[in-house]
Amino acid sequence: MAFRRRTKSYPLFSQEFVIHNHADIGFCLVLCVLIGLMFEVTAKTAFLFILPQYNVSVPTADSETVHYHYGPKDLVTILFYVFITIILHAVVQEYILDKISKRLHLSKVKHSKFNESGQLVIFHLSSVVWCFYVVVTEGYLTNPRSLWEDYPHVCLPFQVKFFYLCQLAYWLHALPELYFQKVRKEEIPRQLQYICLYLAHIAGAYLLNLSRLGLILLLLQYCTESLFHMARLFHFADENNEKLFNAWAAVFGVTRLFILTLAVLAIGFGLARMENQAFDPEKGNFNTLLCRLCVLLLVCAAQAWLMWRFIHSQLRHWREYWNEQSAKRRVPAAPRLPARLIKRESGYHENGVVKAENGTSPRTKKLKSP
Repeated sequence: MAFRRRTKSYPLFSQEFVIHNHADIGFCLVLCVLIGLMFEVTAKTAFLFILPQYNVSVPTADSETVHYHYGPKDLVTILFYVFITIILHAVVQEYILDKISKRLHLSKVKHSKFNESGQLVIFHLSSVVWCFYVVVTEGYLTNPRSLWEDYPHVCLPFQVKFFYLCQLAYWLHALPELYFQKVRKEEIPRQLQYICLYLAHIAGAYLLNLSRLGLILLLLQYCTESLFHMARLFHFADENNEKLFNAWAAVFGVTRLFILTLAVLAIGFGLARMENQAFDPEKGNFNTLLCRLCVLLLVCAAQAWLMWRFIHSQLRHWREYWNEQSAKRRVPAAPRLPARLIKRESGYHENGVVKAENGTSPRTKKLKSP
């Protein structure tokens, strides 16, 4: 099963070999784990990679439900889904994005951005659908008080924990993909910034037991980001198409306002009124004044930084636009060339034939033969 068409062979385990075959190597590792499920001796270890760990039975009015909490074994599960994400990344790149980019005939810079936006728009759209389904089924949208009530939210439903594990796996896989995709050095700092921001916010919400608030904030953020990358893809196809960019610019500021409002409401007011405000890591309780201030400071600083970058990019875009318009106005009109005088034969023209002044056609002179 090859994900990339290889025109020549490389030395085994060399740098080029790993880059061109990283998806195949990941597929072999995943296949080894799946084969381990077939044998009783290795099945227990294989389930450690595939399924979320630390399940707890919680009694309810009718029966018992299985919930999960986090622990060190989650790192093994995340590692397995990192390889799954690498394989899916290669499949999307090989069978979707490469075929589209060949038809568009993009430059190297645009080709790199096209691949980035193509991968992210698929991830963001799928995450929006998945996150919205989790939020609706768990009732977090219909009951906003559930974002801070009964804190700490140590016991998580299966779909909530699995969602967080997959999110961490995706953003962790994005780090080696910078090397596998041979991203330009100029693009690496920008991509590292948003990868680290996502990892910090998702891991923080997961470890501090703020998973419910984190789901809502991720839903808002992913909606905005999916719109931005869709606008960039349409712009690569048609450079004059900027309608989606205008829609994204309008949604971006509103999303920042909603995220700040929800964070302040849930952390600054909701958790501050809870009775249990003791620092107890064993029970998963981080509801103290210092922890709340640190979380709010991180969220507000991230949103302010994103807003500053957005304003800076918009001002630069408008400046370039007005410079182009003023340059077009300054271009002088091309001077008209004087009409060349055409030497006409004596007489006048009638139906394309030269007439003599007396009305008869001039006879052509015959050349005397030698």
